[in-house]
Amino acid sequence: MLLQKRRKRYYKHEALARYAKLLGFGEVHERIDDKSGLHTIIAIHSTQLGPAIGGTRFFAYSSIGAAFKDVLRLSYMMTLKSAISNLPHGGAKAVIIKPNPIKDRELLFKAYGDFVHELNGRYITAIDVGTSNEDMGVIATRTPYVAGISTLDLKNDPSLYTARGVLQSMLAAVQFKMKRNSLAGLRVAIQGAGNVGRYLCDLLNQQGADIIITDLNTASAQHCSKAFHATVVGLDEIYEVPCDIFSPCALGGTINAETIPRLNCAMVIGSANNQLSHEKVIHLLEKKDILYVPDYLANSGGLINAAMVYDYQDIARAEEQIIQLFDSTLHLLERSHTENKSTTFIAHQIVKERLGYFKE
Repeated sequence: MLLQKRRKRYYKHEALARYAKLLGFGEVHERIDDKSGLHTIIAIHSTQLGPAIGGTRFFAYSSIGAAFKDVLRLSYMMTLKSAISNLPHGGAKAVIIKPNPIKDRELLFKAYGDFVHELNGRYITAIDVGTSNEDMGVIATRTPYVAGISTLDLKNDPSLYTARGVLQSMLAAVQFKMKRNSLAGLRVAIQGAGNVGRYLCDLLNQQGADIIITDLNTASAQHCSKAFHATVVGLDEIYEVPCDIFSPCALGGTINAETIPRLNCAMVIGSANNQLSHEKVIHLLEKKDILYVPDYLANSGGLINAAMVYDYQDIARAEEQIIQLFDSTLHLLERSHTENKSTTFIAHQIVKERLGYFKE
């Protein structure tokens, strides 16, 4: 029995190593510090275009294996975002396995900052799920390689900039597919009323769109209903809502072989990472004539903001580049149409061209 357990653990390690190799890594670093309670993994996927940038996720993972798989997947996605957004950065991500209980949060993030500093600027960290501007401030006492901290008043919520980027992709897609220059009167079904979902509701309401919302947290959904005149529907009902745009803004993998036949929309554009359960399901969307804007283009606004503030201490410059996501999205859609290739294929081609090479 003990031998079987050992073989199982070894197999999991081998599987994760193969996964990292498949994604074209890079380097992976792990630090365990009993004194602070820190257990972190930093995955640097690529520094081809410059120092790798990506947020730090503070989450209670079910296992170390789950944490490793998550950080590898997310780091790879950050390389795609950086390249397609034309940023002078590579992609990375970090996860901190959230201890229970947290004995001293400040001590933990100081230890994490020391670890980041040891990487000599190859990795620049930022806010992600479970971390805050305050945490970034603690990290910044130990290393300069952190975005979201500035001598200027630039402490802001990256979710707002992610939502602004999603809006630009929506505007471009609507112009391409519907020959319209406005979202006024269009129906947008948003799956997820978290930070990005709420900001997106606000932006869409200002545009005059008709909003449908769902979330596991009914209070968050009801807030959107009251504040932005959104119609609340059930978690499962959202897939079948007649709408112009279906916007996944929660968990990944919700666009899959089971849900695609139920979709009643013209476009899928959202902020969630890894929206497609597998890239092959893009063909199921195409069979239904559903336009898909790749997630790592549509949701890159938060990364653009972090990079521009870190590099130039200039939010205005970040906002200008997020607006340019309209042109980037329109270019991708037009190229997809001209070359008769899926939007996901063209997105990967753009990344390859930007990097000069790319391992798939």
